[in-house]
This record gives sequence, C-alpha cells and structure tokens, in this order.
Amino acid sequence: MQNTGAKDTQLRESSNQKVHPQPMEEATNQNPEAMEALVSRIFSNISSLKSAYIQLQAAHTPYEPDKIQAADKLVISELKNLSELKHFYRENNPKPVCVSPQDSRLSAEIQEQQSLLKTYEVMVKKFQSEIQNKDSEISQLQHQIQEAIQKRVKLEKNLKLRGLSSKESEEGRDENGFSSLDLSPGLFRSAVEAASKAIHDFSKPLINMMKAAGWDLDAAANSIEPDVVYAKRAHKKYAFESHICQRMFIGFQDESFSMKPENQSNTKETLFQQFLALREMDPLDAVGQSPDSIFGKFCQSKYLIVVHPKMEASFFGNLDQRNYIMGGGHPRTAFYQAFLKLAKSIWILHRLAHSFDPSVKIFQVKRDSEFSEVYMDSVVKNFVVEENEQKPKVGLMVMPGFWIGGSVIQSQVYLTGIKVVE
Repeated sequence: MQNTGAKDTQLRESSNQKVHPQPMEEATNQNPEAMEALVSRIFSNISSLKSAYIQLQAAHTPYEPDKIQAADKLVISELKNLSELKHFYRENNPKPVCVSPQDSRLSAEIQEQQSLLKTYEVMVKKFQSEIQNKDSEISQLQHQIQEAIQKRVKLEKNLKLRGLSSKESEEGRDENGFSSLDLSPGLFRSAVEAASKAIHDFSKPLINMMKAAGWDLDAAANSIEPDVVYAKRAHKKYAFESHICQRMFIGFQDESFSMKPENQSNTKETLFQQFLALREMDPLDAVGQSPDSIFGKFCQSKYLIVVHPKMEASFFGNLDQRNYIMGGGHPRTAFYQAFLKLAKSIWILHRLAHSFDPSVKIFQVKRDSEFSEVYMDSVVKNFVVEENEQKPKVGLMVMPGFWIGGSVIQSQVYLTGIKVVE
C-alpha cells in the first residue's frame, strides 16, 4: 500500500477543523456533520468497490483480457481509497473514551466491509491466476494451430504431386489397381465444391453480358422458373445458376455422360486416370491438343445446350461462334474459355463419380419439395421460419446432391418465400 500521508493532509485541511486527541463522543458532538460526511464517503466507496468487482467478473464472460485489466485496476483503486478513509478516521479519532450504540454499529459495519475487502483481494488474485492460465492455454492452442497448418500444407503438396504424376505407385494399390488413398469420399466432396463454384463463376459473365445486351433480368429469371418468391432481388442470380446446373448435369448418371465413348472397355481405373490427367490441365490446352476427343465433344455439346442461339446473337450480334463450335472447333474467345472451365469441372466430377465401386449416385430435388436438412442445404444461410408457418419449400435446385457409400452430400437449393435476417 502506498504512503497516503499527503492525501490524509488534504482530507484534514478540507475538513476546516483542528483535530485534538479527545473522546470520540465529544468529537462527534462537536462536528456531527463531518462524521456524517465521512460515513457517507465510506458507503459510497464500498458501493464503487462492489461495482468495480462486478465489472471484473463480467470481463471473464466472455474472456476479454483488456477489460479484465481495466477492472482490476479499478478494484485496486477503490481499495486504496477505502484504506485512506480508514487512516483518516483513526487519526481524527485516536482514543475514544466511550462508544455510543450508533458508533458501535458503524464500527461493526466497517469491520464487516474490511472482511469483504479481504475476500475481494483473494478473488482478484484468483482471477489473475485464471488469466495467466488462460493465456498459457491460448499460447498452446496457437502452437497447435501452427503445427496443423504446416501438416496441411505438406498434405496438399503430396496430393498435388499425386495428381500430376503420370505413374501411380505400385505400393498401396487395391485389387482394382489404383491407390485407395487418392480415391476417397473427401476427394469427391472437394470436386463437388469445385463444380459448384465453377457454376457460380460462369453465371457472372453470363449475367453481365445479358445486362450489356439490354435483357430484362427479372423476366429472364421468371422464364427459367416462374413464380419463385425471392427474398431479395439479388437472389434472382440463383435462377441462372440453376439453369446452368440443370443442363450441365443432364446424363451425369450415365457412365458415358450421354456421349459416344471412345473406348467401349472403359474401366473404373481408366476413368480415374482420366480424372487425374485432366485435373491439373488448362481446359483450353486439353481441347487444343485433342479437339475431337470425348472431352472436346462434351464441351461443344454442353455449350450448345447452355447458351441459347437468341442469347448468343444478342451478345455478339451474330452466330459465328456458335457455327464454329457446331463445325467441331473450339474458339479462343474469353466467353468460351470461361465456359471451358465450367465444362472441365463437371466432366472430371463425372469421371471421379464413376471411378468408385459402386458408382456415386446423383439425386435432384424437385420444386415445391419440403425442405429437408438431411438432403438439402440452403444457399441462403440467414433465413428464418416463423413458428406458425409451414416448413419452407424448394423454389430452385442450384446444385444436385450425391450418395457416396453410406453418406450424403446435400443438394444446394434456394427456398421460396423465406424471410432473410439482415
């Protein structure tokens, strides 16, 4: 505790009275206002101390080190103030001769508060110890996170090297002849996420070109799926993503993807090798090297389905690009290159799905189906459903779902008539 002589002197001067050793009853009778002021200050100080202690407790839930430190300083400050009042009182009332009942009660209350202060001091030390323990735990967790990040980076490098390698290691292969470590549900889930992102990415230039061509986007979205109630006008973008998705996944369940296969004896191993070979390639390079390959024909056929002739004519003012594709070519325009990225993601997802034994099954969700959290995931996360309202229903399927082994990869859906929380 710091020296409080200077502050005691100020308190004595502010009282405007001389202090003489005399019976407490006499001093009280001479200046009862000063005693009353002192008691009021003691009660006020105790109230402030309680408030500071409450702040210290509140700063621990949630755990906020800055607020804990500030509250700790406030508690210590109030303790010091109370100690100064105690010294001031003792110096002004050195040797009481007799004690009145009122003074006895006051003395008892002061002793009680002093006991509480000791309790507070113990609690403060306890909290400080807990803070140190939490800081230690945080340091350990940060160290574990750094180690986990380093391990993840190494694993990603290993997976990338496996995908780029043209020769699979003979070790660790199963009876089908390819590595069971590479062919996993996690790998397929990553491919599904990449395909979903590719649909979203291609919808952006498509919508931008529709805007530039003067299309009525509201009418276009309604023509894709009429009478869908959108929570926000911006959500109509999901109609165009749904349009792209529905056409790109036609024939997905067929092992040949509704294409005439180049090799009638495609095995699950060769399908997986096709996935590995194309996964790291630029799709424009792939169709440039083999324009008449099954992948090249897949890109051409899907482009003609996804991009309507009227749409293309409004974009470019002619159908030259479409005619070039129908003739077996692959134009190097920015729009077609953007489409090739989409086509590649769907194609390799198909190759991977049919590499499993049994093959991964695709499932689609029909409009007006009741929302199921088991089989569906809403593309809009911050929606609410009132207690008295029925379960929301599907307005659009943005991405199909899949059954792989005994697990489900949820379909991505837009729910009609929902309310969004801002």
